[in-house]
Amino acid sequence: MSLTVTRTAIPDVMIIEPKVFGDARGFFFESFNQKAFGEATGLDLEFVQDNHSRSAKGVLRGLHYQIQQPQGKLVRVVRGRVFDVAVDIRKQSATFGKWVGVELSEDNHRQFWVPPGFAHGFVVLSESADFLYKTTDYYAPQFERTIAWNDPEIGIEWPQMNVVPLLSAKDQAGVSLSSAELFE
Repeated sequence: MSLTVTRTAIPDVMIIEPKVFGDARGFFFESFNQKAFGEATGLDLEFVQDNHSRSAKGVLRGLHYQIQQPQGKLVRVVRGRVFDVAVDIRKQSATFGKWVGVELSEDNHRQFWVPPGFAHGFVVLSESADFLYKTTDYYAPQFERTIAWNDPEIGIEWPQMNVVPLLSAKDQAGVSLSSAELFE
């Protein structure tokens, strides 16, 4: 498996692009190979849970994290397009409060590594999107927290935001970065 790994402006967050073999019939690629992932990223991780969500255009999910049992997430889109965001919420980090974003789509096959200690969210740009992600720890709703998607202190530049996004009740109740529980 051949992977191209690009470190973002927050070096712990990476864009991972697998080698895709395609012709007139379609395409093939390894979406995950533990050995190749470790060699390409330098990370020795165990993923314990796979998740799949489908969302309609304009749905924004996030910014989510677990204050205990923090999850690293390897995310990708298998149908549609999203703009995906990671926000560093580690208080001692040189990039605390900073964010990076990337477009993930069924066409570009990119994956996005969001480490533990980061809040994560995405907005759907296509009519709908199927979003897959592997996690390094189990979902623990009692530890889940949400930071407001539009917190001006973070200043995420969400694309296509000429309308209010569709939010869950949990996401509507997101708190500011300055009042959120954070990682040391």
